[in-house]
Amino acid sequence: MNPHPLRYLSAYSSDVQHQANQLLNSNQLGSLLKQRHPQAHQLSSGLLYDYAQDLKNRYMRSSPPISKVIYDDKIHVVEHALGLHTFVSRVQGGKLKAKNEIRISTLFRNTPEAFLRMIIVHELSHLKEKAHNKAFYKLCQHMEPDYFQLELDVRLYLCHRDLYGDLW
Repeated sequence: MNPHPLRYLSAYSSDVQHQANQLLNSNQLGSLLKQRHPQAHQLSSGLLYDYAQDLKNRYMRSSPPISKVIYDDKIHVVEHALGLHTFVSRVQGGKLKAKNEIRISTLFRNTPEAFLRMIIVHELSHLKEKAHNKAFYKLCQHMEPDYFQLELDVRLYLCHRDLYGDLW
């Protein structure tokens, strides 16, 4: 059984879902997304940490450090959303060591840079705000003014991908 084609848009208004459904049914959604985001990024696993660290240094200098940013093929978009922020605490010797890690679904290895930036901004925001509340989304918008449009575009891409495959 195929999953519902608009499952990534369930929190959006019926009007947005209707428009997305029309674009999907007429096979126009892919070309619209490609027009907005013409090419995939070139950020390999090795460059991902530096990319996230640059964003963190620009907007969140005083937040806790991040120790790792990686693509993770164990993250499945349906179960875990788009990425994960993990906080790992370990006792080493007599000290408590804490690490913040960001893991991004490998699905986003070959997507536009704006999609990757939106996911990293989202996960970085969790360093300061754990819940998806007003302060959290305000921080997301501070780091990425087009955050909400990019989140919608990512979700539209996932809907398109389920029906027609990858775009980039």
